Amino acid sequence: MSASSIASESTAQHVTDRLSDFSTNRRVLLLCALSVPIGIIGAFVAKVLLWLIAVFTNAAFFLRFSSEPVTLEGHHFGVWGVVVPVIGGLIIGLMARYGSEKIRGHGIPEALEAILLGRSLINPKVAVLKPVSSAVSIGTGGPFGAEGPIIMTGGAFGSMFAQLFHLTAAERKTLLVAGAAAGMAAVFSTPIAAVLLAVELLLFEWKPRSFIPVAVAAAVASVVRVPLLGAGPIFPVVPHDSLGAEALGLALVVGIGAGLLSGGLTALVYFWEDLFARLPLHWMWWPALGGLAIGLGGLIDPRVLGVGYETIHGLMKGELLAGALISLLVAKSLVWAIALGSGTSGGVLAPLLMMGGSLGAMVGLVTHVGDPGLWAMVGMAAIMGGTMRSPLTGMIFVLELTHDLNSLPALMIGSVAALCVTVLLLRRSILTEKLARRGQHIAREYSVDVFELMRVSDVMDRKPPVVSADTTVASLADRIARGDPAVATRQGTLIVDAVGSLAGIVTRSDLMKAIQAGTAANTTVLEASSKDLAVTYADVTLQDAIALMLKRGIGRLPVVDRDHPTRLVGYLGRADILAARLRRQQEEERRERGPILGGGR
Repeated sequence: MSASSIASESTAQHVTDRLSDFSTNRRVLLLCALSVPIGIIGAFVAKVLLWLIAVFTNAAFFLRFSSEPVTLEGHHFGVWGVVVPVIGGLIIGLMARYGSEKIRGHGIPEALEAILLGRSLINPKVAVLKPVSSAVSIGTGGPFGAEGPIIMTGGAFGSMFAQLFHLTAAERKTLLVAGAAAGMAAVFSTPIAAVLLAVELLLFEWKPRSFIPVAVAAAVASVVRVPLLGAGPIFPVVPHDSLGAEALGLALVVGIGAGLLSGGLTALVYFWEDLFARLPLHWMWWPALGGLAIGLGGLIDPRVLGVGYETIHGLMKGELLAGALISLLVAKSLVWAIALGSGTSGGVLAPLLMMGGSLGAMVGLVTHVGDPGLWAMVGMAAIMGGTMRSPLTGMIFVLELTHDLNSLPALMIGSVAALCVTVLLLRRSILTEKLARRGQHIAREYSVDVFELMRVSDVMDRKPPVVSADTTVASLADRIARGDPAVATRQGTLIVDAVGSLAGIVTRSDLMKAIQAGTAANTTVLEASSKDLAVTYADVTLQDAIALMLKRGIGRLPVVDRDHPTRLVGYLGRADILAARLRRQQEEERRERGPILGGGR
């Protein structure tokens, strides 16, 4: 094989000075441009969702048509307050049965499923039915938030917009998540937390290619939000003083308590879901039963009905007393778990804020340290960090809701402590458990792939199996059969010419074809080898080498000198690649002492 034919393959390889920290290219600018209209769409979708919630709430409980936001707190509706959630549940069941089953639940698992398994393609029907069903659910008293529906709906619009263009599945994923982040940024006026949620929960990668367009969409949505919904923060509080050691220690206690509560809430939700699954009824009727539980809970404490933003704000300001906190925590937890387990439509974030805030405020009242409102805020951040396994989102979300910068250290400690508790106690979060029950596993840990870090030179065989070009197939086959270590350990054998230059590679398959044809004695290995030779270089990353193998459908590559493409320097096979993975595994599992100040082994 000539040097020119081998060199032609080298044009597909990366040269050394092209290797960079990131793989992002100029297509990120196209994605950023597409993220601008997605951000605008996300803001308008948020406006429509909140408008629908207000209209349905006014119509269901006050029998009037109005889009003015109303609170159900402080109102006692009697029997009508029980009937309304049941009617809402019936409507949602019918919409799910005859519309799309994807509208059931709080929306985030469905978004994850679309991203990981559905090539980021979401049915347009979901984009319409999800906000309507969620508005019906919340408007008829459902104890849910708007974030899950807006994430699913914003993501659906982002996906549909992306489908108008010739994009890859990875690029569609970026725009789907951009739509989800835009919706969340618009609903809560929390653009930074929306981007962090995308990173911690939705993107399943850390790449500028996806991070930058998502940030663009969230920023645009937060700007468009102002004329549509007003400026933030939506839960302003009087800033707290700088926190000392005692306060930060108490934040740790709140975080641990929130982590335990997160585990209990997750178990409670799936306990009720399993219970509903045992009923001799079609799942279409389950939301109506969940609505009955909502209505009965509303008779006990009307604050469990609806989103409850006023109650959340009251917790942050420290306005609720101990007895009210206990009642709110118990009633909201039970009603929310039953309703969510029934498969109705609605988000988890606002209820979590209320429950975590109640826990934190109770800790503050018991310890008499600082303002109970501060500990309610810490409880809110911690419950997000623990239940959703998104601690950065939790702390920044509460910070953006309140603009209380001095509380940030306590928010961080609480959310990280809750995360520590839940990852040690629970195998999966409330979001991923639903997917696991469908036979789908999601790993939430990000790390740099060892194949991106290591070069071919780190694992290649520097003494590859080599035979001369005039060797016959029969001769090589005989050496392999006798177990000659020079050629028997590899599936492929490299061929060199009289001056030692790479001429080709012959595989066991090539040898078998010649033997079966009865020409082994007269056919040279060069004649039996493939004429289309792919090579790699010592300074190429393993990831690029593997990509070339997959593209060409081969399991081994000769390693040559970049400046002299016929000069053989090594051999890369599948076993060498697996050895790199084994090395990383050993780093995770092998325990040993390291050298200290030049000592040790």
